[in-house]
Amino acid sequence: MKKRISNNKINIELTLLCLPTIIWYIAFCYLPVFGIVLAFKRYQLVPGRNFFYSLFFGSKWVGLSNFRFLMLNPQMMRVVRNTFLYNLAFLILGIVVPVTIAVILSYLHSGMVRSIVQICMLLPHFMSWVIVSYFVYAFLSADKGMLNAVFENLGMSSVNFYLKPAVWPFILVLVQLWKTSGYSMLIYYATICAIDSVLFDCAAIDGATVRQVIRYVILPQLKPMVVVLMLLNLGHILSTDFGLFYQVTRNAGSILSTTETIDVFVYKALMEQSNYGFSAAASLIQNGIGCLLLIVANRMVKAISPEGGAI
Repeated sequence: MKKRISNNKINIELTLLCLPTIIWYIAFCYLPVFGIVLAFKRYQLVPGRNFFYSLFFGSKWVGLSNFRFLMLNPQMMRVVRNTFLYNLAFLILGIVVPVTIAVILSYLHSGMVRSIVQICMLLPHFMSWVIVSYFVYAFLSADKGMLNAVFENLGMSSVNFYLKPAVWPFILVLVQLWKTSGYSMLIYYATICAIDSVLFDCAAIDGATVRQVIRYVILPQLKPMVVVLMLLNLGHILSTDFGLFYQVTRNAGSILSTTETIDVFVYKALMEQSNYGFSAAASLIQNGIGCLLLIVANRMVKAISPEGGAI
């Protein structure tokens, strides 16, 4: 009896501990699902009523007209292409770069150096995109940018990067890697530290080189974590970080051909036209395709390696 009471007490404490997270998920992940109907309506605010009353009782059904307007927009192919290519680059480099750094870090003998590298790489993860955008502007500004100051000292003419759309794919990929690689690197490094030391001892006894240890010991042990993170990122293949593509680029019109993504395009349309249904339709397509790709990729991984799937 006492054991049962003790177990119930523990369960209550654990439930209370999880309660804030549960409430957050209900409020921000489950309740907004009812807003899917907005993609099939022309939203009209009813005077004296709240958003939900206006949505369900005051707005007219328009069928697939929001999706039709989205698909027939002449700029849609360009923003979809930009979104897909950027996310593809983020997906590939977001695995290669952190894994490489984590492997190098595991071979550093100085604990102080490892700690300094980890702190320096993880620090950008906690910066907001507003701060990052200021750093980028201070570096690339045509008037007082640090890079242009170097060019002038070398006798070269200054460059207005905010008028050069061709260079921004490289800049945005570099900024994204700088900000996010530290967090992924920490996950991979923790996985490497958790590898059984017996495997390294056996490799040393067999006379394995560093390259062979990395190929036959470290990388196979990292594979499950790589697959999990890859699948999670694949679900957002048509979604982008709004701060990166809107704030870092300063929404410069001259570089939109290479920097405008679906999220930025929808936001601008929402601000200019107040078309909430159009925004909801775009979000529904993004999440639907992302969910489908996630399921297909997970099934493919399971077919190749039964223990490799994430869901």
